[in-house]
Amino acid sequence: MVDLVECHSEIEYPDRPVALYWQGRRLEIAEILTGWRTPAGKSFRVLTRDNQVFELSYQETTAEWQINQP
Repeated sequence: MVDLVECHSEIEYPDRPVALYWQGRRLEIAEILTGWRTPAGKSFRVLTRDNQVFELSYQETTAEWQINQP
C-alpha cells in the first residue's frame, strides 16, 4: 500500500495533516508535535489518537509522502 496522508490546506499544500494510513489502517492525528521545512519539502512529527508518533515527509518534486515511526 502506498503511504497516504490526508491534509487540510489553506495557503499551500500541505498545511496541516489530519490523518494517515499505516499498515492498512486509517489513523487520525491528535496533535502536530512539530513541523519543519527541508530542501525537499515539508515534514511533520505527529501524535495519533492511539498515542503513536510518526514522522511524515512530503517530497514536493514527486508529490509523495513518506511515513516513518521514529
